[in-house]
Amino acid sequence: MLHRAWLEVGKLARRLAWEGERLRWRLFHPITLGARIILLRGGQVLLIQHTYRPGWFLPGGGLDKGESLEECIRREAEEEAGATIRDLELLGIYSEFGEDKSDHVAIFVSRDFGWRPPAPGNEVARAEWFPLDAPPCGVSAGTRRRLAELRAGCRPRAGRW
Repeated sequence: MLHRAWLEVGKLARRLAWEGERLRWRLFHPITLGARIILLRGGQVLLIQHTYRPGWFLPGGGLDKGESLEECIRREAEEEAGATIRDLELLGIYSEFGEDKSDHVAIFVSRDFGWRPPAPGNEVARAEWFPLDAPPCGVSAGTRRRLAELRAGCRPRAGRW
């Protein structure tokens, strides 16, 4: 019972931190850089739900100081999705300028990785496999576009999220 209460406190803290970050973006207009990954296995893609915002997303997150994009996505894939990446390819680099921010995200694809189901925690509520051509209701618009580009065989590119 205490463990469950502690998880709920953690989820609330993450939600408050997320809202605080959104406020910081609006006030200081930082330039952010992050990475996300499309993990493919047998015609399916792994998507995650966060504890602090609704919807399904590609695993990933922001760069830590002194970290390369590749190091970032390998760390985030392990933390959020339970994936140990062996092979990476770049799908593209995308920019988002909504909500008074300048957010840039590198999207990678991996078809060769080790995987173990991640334990639900304070950041990730669920991780599930879905058919690549049938993402679930509630998938983010950017995720939906990136999956469509991958299915269409698009070459690496840069553009808006």
